[in-house]
Amino acid sequence: MSTDEFTASPSLTVPIRHSEDLGKLVRQLRAEQGLLQIDLAGLAGTGNRFIVDLERGKPTLQLQKVLDVLDLMGLEVVVRRKGDNRHGE
Repeated sequence: MSTDEFTASPSLTVPIRHSEDLGKLVRQLRAEQGLLQIDLAGLAGTGNRFIVDLERGKPTLQLQKVLDVLDLMGLEVVVRRKGDNRHGE
């Protein structure tokens, strides 16, 4: 499944291989939640520029801030070996 097909689902797993993939996912989920970039920035305690850069896939953003925004949006990062089909175990 590509991030272009992302729909909110509790069991959804989306492989992220590039910062642009994560940006597209964040942008789509933010829009689905009816939030503007400035709204998400305010909720996350970051500047609007950070959200703009995140959604554009800027690869040099601070990891902790990215993780904080993802958490705020109800997302989590799970690292697993490629080809491992076990999710959430």
